[in-house]
Amino acid sequence: MAKFEPKTIRQSKQRNHLLQLLRSTDRHPTADWLYEQLKKNFPNLSLGTVYRNLSLLIEQGEVKKIHCGSTFDRFEANTQPHYHLICESCGTMTDLEMPGMYNDLNKQAKQLTTFTISHHKIEFYGICQKCARKDARAQNAHAETQRHKE
Repeated sequence: MAKFEPKTIRQSKQRNHLLQLLRSTDRHPTADWLYEQLKKNFPNLSLGTVYRNLSLLIEQGEVKKIHCGSTFDRFEANTQPHYHLICESCGTMTDLEMPGMYNDLNKQAKQLTTFTISHHKIEFYGICQKCARKDARAQNAHAETQRHKE
């Protein structure tokens, strides 16, 4: 029986730029955002090429896909275990590093069940600082308007 060699993936300028772009941002972009950014340097780039390159980078362990339910998936180059903070007002997603917590939770879950635990995902929802400040300014402006009416 013939042995199959692992598929060698050829280097590509587009894929390298895609990975560099993901490593340079903390915004957890969608494929569309990545496409728009890369199109500036690669005018003939297609969205399909972006998706294919993202799939290859995910396969290689360089990038993670973040499933966002009914909205568009997002991508990140931070492949270390971490959590996300998601603003309920503007949708911003921010990394939350909690060293030790990831493995501790996996161990606790393993002790409490017969499940073979491979990983877990936790997202924290709330209002980011930028939106909280904007909301506070709006409330202050509203209160000021009400005082002038009295």
